[in-house]
Amino acid sequence: MTRHLLPIALAAAVAFPALASAADTQPPPRIIVSGEGEATMAPDMAILSLSVMREAKSAREALDANNDAMAAVIAAMKSAGIAERDLQTTGIQINPRYNYTNKADGSQEAELVAYQVTNTLSVRVRDVDKTGEILDKAVSLGVNQGGGIAFTNDDPKATITEARKKAVADAMAKAKTLAEAAGVGLGKVLEITDQNIAPVPMPMAAKSFDAARSAVPVQAGENSYNVQVTVTFELK
Repeated sequence: MTRHLLPIALAAAVAFPALASAADTQPPPRIIVSGEGEATMAPDMAILSLSVMREAKSAREALDANNDAMAAVIAAMKSAGIAERDLQTTGIQINPRYNYTNKADGSQEAELVAYQVTNTLSVRVRDVDKTGEILDKAVSLGVNQGGGIAFTNDDPKATITEARKKAVADAMAKAKTLAEAAGVGLGKVLEITDQNIAPVPMPMAAKSFDAARSAVPVQAGENSYNVQVTVTFELK
């Protein structure tokens, strides 16, 4: 009988350490909180979207006229100090334009009257104070569409770092408050994740430059950079 009980006793002896080991691997109590941080800085770059539209009886004539006008605009941008790397063509469109007349049977008759060619240029102005001057030059040389402006920053790393520090501090303050309210102690940080939120561009848009004056008033304002973090703390 002793020989039969011995294997059972050995099995029990092996099982109890296994149970104890499983208990040791249970994750410690924890709390997960989120924090937000914001930092601002003045824009140091403006991105302009400038378009030249020309119309003619044929697509060739319209394209030639557009090429001449846009070449003058690009030359003016360079003479104003805009570098090659800050000038980029973002689109060229060639579209027919029709006149539609109603017929007696209720249908419409389309008559091709002209071709429109639109060339769009993206311009990065690294001296924000020159934005109005650049717009003036562009309009005087034939830019007659576009006008979108977005103010941004060339290198916002330092500002994002400041926002990130504020977000972590906010998360830690929240965690301490919650732990104190629950009557528990706050332990070490187990995990941190963050998410950068790009600033909302501050646009100034115009459908047409027909009424543009010699001095274009431009206000750059400031950009806000936001960071959200999620921090996991151990509870004591």
